[in-house]
Amino acid sequence: MLTSNTRSWLEIHVSRIEHNVAEIQKLLLGTNKIMGIVKANAYGHGDVVCAKELERIGIDFFGVSSVDEALSLREGGISSPILILGYTPPVHFPLLKKYRLTQTILSLEYAKKLNAYALAHDECIDVHVKLDTGMSRIGIVTQSHAYHIEEVKAVYALKGLHACGIFSHFPVSDDLGEDAQAFTKHQIELFEQVLADLKQAGIEVGLRHIQNSYGILNYPDLDYDYARPGLLWMGITSDDEIAIKTNPDFLPVMEWKANVSLVKTIEKGVTVSYGRHYKASETRRIATLSVGYADGYPRSLSNTHAYVLIHGKRAEIIGNICMDQMMVDVSDIEDVKEGDVATLFGCDGEECLSIDTLSRNAHTINNETLCRISARVPRIYK
Repeated sequence: MLTSNTRSWLEIHVSRIEHNVAEIQKLLLGTNKIMGIVKANAYGHGDVVCAKELERIGIDFFGVSSVDEALSLREGGISSPILILGYTPPVHFPLLKKYRLTQTILSLEYAKKLNAYALAHDECIDVHVKLDTGMSRIGIVTQSHAYHIEEVKAVYALKGLHACGIFSHFPVSDDLGEDAQAFTKHQIELFEQVLADLKQAGIEVGLRHIQNSYGILNYPDLDYDYARPGLLWMGITSDDEIAIKTNPDFLPVMEWKANVSLVKTIEKGVTVSYGRHYKASETRRIATLSVGYADGYPRSLSNTHAYVLIHGKRAEIIGNICMDQMMVDVSDIEDVKEGDVATLFGCDGEECLSIDTLSRNAHTINNETLCRISARVPRIYK
C-alpha cells in the first residue's frame, strides 16, 4: 500500500499521547495505574505504534478485544502484559500461555473449560475475573447483593488458572443524570461487596479495575489498581457536548485529510451526485474530494449542511457522498485547485473541525467514527 498522502490519509500525532496520559494521571489517585486500551487497532490509530509510545512513557498493561489483537501487539514487539477483554474460542487456548496473555473469565462455565485445557497441558493460565454488575454483557452475574459468591470463589479455586485480577464495567458513567449516577454508584457498591466477601474468605483477588474513560472523568476518586482509558489517551471523549465532572486539557491525536481531485463550475439547475438531491440555485464552484464512505466517511452526512475545511474555511458537502468521492461547494473560497488539502476533522490554520462535530452530525459517537475509518486510508505518523 502506498503511504504517501495522494488521496485520503490520517495524520497521527504520536507526540501528543504523552500529554494526554499526563492529563489522565492528574485525574487519578496516585495508586491508580493506567491500562492502555488499544482494541480495534487502537480505535483506528494503529495499535503497535501507539502501544509502543504508551509503553515508552510508562504504561505497563494493555487491553485488547481478542486474541488476534493481542498477537498483533506481541508480533509488533510489545512485551507488557495484555488482557484480552473478550471471548477467546477454545481452539485458541494454546495461544494464551505461548504468548503470555491474560484471559478474561466470562462465566464460571467458561473458566472450567479453560481450566480443563490448562490441566490437560500442564499449564497455568493468567486470568482476570469479569463481574457483570449491570452491563449484562459478559461476566459472572453480580447485579444484586444476592449474587452467587460461590461462583466467583470457584474461579479462584481452579488449579489450572491463576486468577490475578478482577474487574467490571460501567455502562452509564458518561451520564450525570440522577438515575444514571445512582446506577453507577450501585455498581461500585456491588464491586466492593464482592471484594469484601473474597477478602473475608481469605482470597487474594489480584489487580482491581472498573473505570473506563468516563469512569475516570466522572468518578476519578475511585481507588483501585488500574483504570482503563481508551479514547482519553487519544485526546477525545465520545462526545464533547456530554457534561463531565472534570476539566482535562486533551490534545486530539488524529486528524483526517483528503486531496481535492478536481474543481469545476456548474450552472444554475445542474444536479450533483447520485439521486440528484442537490440542484444548484445559481452558478457554483464545486470541488471533488478523493474520499467517500468506503473510506469510512459517514454517508449519512449527505445533504445535511455538513462541511470540511479548505484553506481554513468551511466548504459544505453537497449531493450524496459516494463510495470513493464526495463533492463540496467552494464558491466562497479563493483559489481552490487540484491537490489542495481538505480537512475532514482536525485543524486548518485557525479553523478547527472536531471529530465530535462530525460524529454528532452523523448521529453517532466518536468511538464508531474512528473504528469505521477504513484500513485503506494510510496512517501517517508524526
